[in-house]
Amino acid sequence: MSVELFRQRLSRAQLHPNDLAWMPQWFDEYARLQQDDGEPLKVETSRVLAFLRSLRDRGVPAWQRLQAARAVEWYQALVLRNDEVDFVHFKQKLGELAEVEKRAGVAVENGGGMPGEGLPGLIDPNEPAAVRKMRARMRVLHHPKSTEQAYVGWLVRFIRHLDDENVDKYGEPEIGQFLTELAVVGEVTAGTQNQALAALLFFFGKVVGRDLKFVERVRAKSSRYLPVVLSRPEIAELAPHIRGMNATMFRLIYGSGLRHRECRCLRIKDVCFDTGHIVVRDGKGQHDRITVLPGAAVDSLRSCIDLARSLHRDDLQDGHGRVYLPFALKRKYPNADRELGWQYVFPSRQLSKDPRTGLLRRHHVHAGTFADAMKRGLSRTSIVKPATPHSLRHSFATHLLEPALFTKRLNAA
Repeated sequence: MSVELFRQRLSRAQLHPNDLAWMPQWFDEYARLQQDDGEPLKVETSRVLAFLRSLRDRGVPAWQRLQAARAVEWYQALVLRNDEVDFVHFKQKLGELAEVEKRAGVAVENGGGMPGEGLPGLIDPNEPAAVRKMRARMRVLHHPKSTEQAYVGWLVRFIRHLDDENVDKYGEPEIGQFLTELAVVGEVTAGTQNQALAALLFFFGKVVGRDLKFVERVRAKSSRYLPVVLSRPEIAELAPHIRGMNATMFRLIYGSGLRHRECRCLRIKDVCFDTGHIVVRDGKGQHDRITVLPGAAVDSLRSCIDLARSLHRDDLQDGHGRVYLPFALKRKYPNADRELGWQYVFPSRQLSKDPRTGLLRRHHVHAGTFADAMKRGLSRTSIVKPATPHSLRHSFATHLLEPALFTKRLNAA
């Protein structure tokens, strides 16, 4: 009753359309937190404080908590028609916190991005200055977290090689010595050596702003190798030894040709049962594509989505239920991160803190979950190939091409 009455009176108020959109949503949050069934809903200082603290504990940024406080204040004015709670202190304090967070890149309402995607976000102040600068630059340029971790790792190793955190003053000779040490002492592959070079080129080019010369002289010649491919009988032998959620991931990676990361990051909204396809978002090179939904995975995939739906419902009841949204979609659609469609098909068992924003969310399963399950499955078979989750993708492509290759050989004969 109170919520509907607030909506009615709010619609007649002379407010900006954006205010009319988010105020009822925040008041709905306030109403759900109240334990009594009395009407109209009461507004007391202790209740407002508990409401704002619950939002804070869920990781809601200060500018949104300020919105929530304003929504309850308008309810008090329009429905209760009193001023028992003075919201001046709440709004002043939250406004100050919002400014601090904005400067730190923790949360932005009208800025140019989100932490890690246009803004630096949270960075450990105890790391070397060069590492902090590199993290900030990579996040501003929207590099994925995996690339950031890999490049920072190489920069840290370069710092240890130099035994000096002031990396800016070094250049080509030191990089050449470092890469030579990796090849001779570390015996790394050409691909690993070139990844280290790419990390250092990024640091000096994008962070320091200095172009390095004679780069090709220290670039290793990449070797060509054939990937590990499991035969059809080997796939059939391995499949029964992988169970539960991991079995569904096995069927998707092999039956759809997904990369391991693409399977882990799959959202519920991107599975299309009616048309039999999967939409892969933000794949390699930040490209989207459509691939097939294997019939063998349909039933188990529906079960996984049902479990994710149940888990999400419990999270919402506990005051959580938010998920990571890419590329500032959180600012464009403030409540999309609580919608079922955006949840991961394979969610993690527990909530975790986002290292870039500090927000508590439910992420997708860890990279090691399926990898370990596949390793255990391989140990129970007669397969001796060093297969990894990515081998299933290569197997998908190979088996897809086999009929055409067979036909070509027949024609040639």
